[in-house]
Amino acid sequence: MILVRQLLNDKGNAIYSVAPDAPVLAAIRTMAEHNVGALLVLRDGVIVGMVSERDYTRKIILKGRSSADTPVSDIMSSPVITVSSADSVGHCMHVCTRSHVRHLPVIDDGEIVGVLSIGDLVKAVISEQAEEIEQLQRYIAG
Repeated sequence: MILVRQLLNDKGNAIYSVAPDAPVLAAIRTMAEHNVGALLVLRDGVIVGMVSERDYTRKIILKGRSSADTPVSDIMSSPVITVSSADSVGHCMHVCTRSHVRHLPVIDDGEIVGVLSIGDLVKAVISEQAEEIEQLQRYIAG
């Protein structure tokens, strides 16, 4: 069973964020610059929301709003569902599925230690399954 802390050790724990009063356009530029699909929305270092490409398409593009004039706080998702580094990948997959989210901030002792995407979780599950298959093949052949 892979734990979140192992994923963060492999992936890194870069955290990208935006202020709630920043224009949506700035958030989209930050996402593009760092090749990520979501940003934490932080006020004084505290998570107040999350903004994703999905929020942008559904709440700006489809509604004909201006990304230069709309603050991130108008389209962010809140409250934010989080996990800890001690949680398993399976638990995180369950949380994503149940809550219909694609990004999970990782919080330990009130501190943000990273962010996982559904892609990170799927990659970990596939890797774990491939390892198990290889072990079973060796066992059968041995």
